[in-house]
Amino acid sequence: MRKSIYCFIILSLTIVTNGLAQQITCSAQDKVAFEDKIIEIDGLLEKDLGQTMVSVGKTFLGTPYVAKTLEIGETETLVVNLHGLDCTTFVENVLAFSLLLKEEKTDFDSFIEHLETIRYKDGKLDGYASRLHYFSEWIANNEKKGLLTDITAETGGKEITKDINFMSTHRDLYPFLKDEANFQKIKESENFLNNQALCFLPQEEIEANELMIQSGDIIALTTSIKGLDITHTGIASRENDGRIHLLHASSTGEVKVSELPLVDYLKKIGKNTGIMIARVN
Repeated sequence: MRKSIYCFIILSLTIVTNGLAQQITCSAQDKVAFEDKIIEIDGLLEKDLGQTMVSVGKTFLGTPYVAKTLEIGETETLVVNLHGLDCTTFVENVLAFSLLLKEEKTDFDSFIEHLETIRYKDGKLDGYASRLHYFSEWIANNEKKGLLTDITAETGGKEITKDINFMSTHRDLYPFLKDEANFQKIKESENFLNNQALCFLPQEEIEANELMIQSGDIIALTTSIKGLDITHTGIASRENDGRIHLLHASSTGEVKVSELPLVDYLKKIGKNTGIMIARVN
């Protein structure tokens, strides 16, 4: 949104999980949107947290897609933006609100704690490089936290090795990487990923394994683009046709459910090689 109509307020609170006073960036409109969302999702909790994810996710239908919503200011802050979502912040917010339902909490501080835990390495905001920029690391780190389980292997996934270095080799695309310390820490994250095998379910094998994907599973699209692991993410949703579709913040405009089943949707994505699948715990 234009800065002239989107005024940010900076709040500071102590996050118990790390003992440090962290700054959050949240507009007055988004604080109201949070309170409205709490009312909207009341009653959506189901025994299956995955189905809760889908129900919560669908309350965001029509929310505009906005890129780079976290790239604000000159230092990393915990950004709350419920008026414009990219594919990753959509998944993060849906997971955070679903966890609030699971824990029967409705307060803003608990939401902030969940968002920080999900978005940052080991759950701690410690500068730009602590954000989980590569989504394969996002999955691995949130599995380490106990929030989800990477089920790609058990759904027929295959391990490959791939050099992940897109951010460091495209430094000019990331303003925060002008800072040498940030740049070196991002390279450390890339080195970590390069020492891990990347497990993905190849595109041509997804249809045969589709019944193993459940509503609410987090779907990450793998790619053949050099240096990159994931290009897009969303949430699996089994629709009335019995097929898995993708509930996602689409770069073509807004949060939506893909018209085509996931298998067919992926065939139209250039350089897509397959998917990773993570199930919320």
